[in-house]
Amino acid sequence: MSKTKLDPQLKASAFQKALTQWYDEVAKDYPWRQTTDPWAILVSEIMLQQTQVATVLNKNFFTNFLAKFPTPQVIAVASEQEILSAWEGLGYYRRVRNLQKAAIAICENHAGKFPTDHAEILDLPGIGRYTAGAIASFAYDDAQPIVDANVARIFSRIYDFQERVDSSAGIKQLWSWAETLLDKKNPRSYNSALMELGQQVCTNKAPKCEQCVIQKFCKTKSPENLPIKKAAKKTVLVDEFALFCVCPDRGILLQQEASAERRAGMWKLPLRDHLQTEKLPLLNKSSYAITHHKVTLRVYQSQTATIPQHDNNENTIESWHPLSELADLPMPSPFRKVLNILLKAHF
Repeated sequence: MSKTKLDPQLKASAFQKALTQWYDEVAKDYPWRQTTDPWAILVSEIMLQQTQVATVLNKNFFTNFLAKFPTPQVIAVASEQEILSAWEGLGYYRRVRNLQKAAIAICENHAGKFPTDHAEILDLPGIGRYTAGAIASFAYDDAQPIVDANVARIFSRIYDFQERVDSSAGIKQLWSWAETLLDKKNPRSYNSALMELGQQVCTNKAPKCEQCVIQKFCKTKSPENLPIKKAAKKTVLVDEFALFCVCPDRGILLQQEASAERRAGMWKLPLRDHLQTEKLPLLNKSSYAITHHKVTLRVYQSQTATIPQHDNNENTIESWHPLSELADLPMPSPFRKVLNILLKAHF
């Protein structure tokens, strides 16, 4: 017969202690945990919203970005091209634009000093309830609850929550649990422990229940089936047909993303219709994923005298760029990768 599970709300102190003691023993030494600077913590939280920890660490995105933009004042006056270039490789470029908007608000409304009040942090552009709580607890040890994907997964399993966690009712319930179980005496370590548990033990796939320090509080018998979410969108297949056109005197022809596009302001190889490229030599074929799209990118050789014309969309900007300047231009990673391959083969 299985043991009766403990109610974490009735045994909140034991629940909190189990988490924080475990965290103190096994916590990963991430660079954003080595600081209480709210700006650095904001940068880390924005980077990690839709990017894995390993990606941010392995390519030094966090440390490199802070080296370039160490304070809100520095990024507030930076150009769009500068911030996009510094964010290159992380994707979801709206995040860095929102980061700059928050920095501008800090400079204009708080004399350049990061606000300490939770409500004022939440009022910054692009800052949601989770991010505000994370900054308040990690930077100031302020007792604010947090709910991200890790925390939602943990709570849904602890309570064997059989409703969608991304519904209005589900979100409300998760935040209620987060507020009730929050360790108000040690919020920084407690919230960090929840995050760590979700990353290392209570994982999305193959959770390590036998290693879990709060197993005695967990009611679910099927953790792999939780949390319940809205069905994922079906993958959409997309084809892109691009040109590789290099002129010794002018450099390489590039196209800038339109202002309404996801990668607005970034540069890429010019795209054309399939009919405009089908008779050109194929140089490279690759694929990449973005949100729920799987893109097949084909790049064709084009001569400068016979460049297929684009659709004359007034929002489309194409221009020549010296090869020496390519490293400083913000470019989506799939295009940067294939461009490097082609340039290496071409020269």
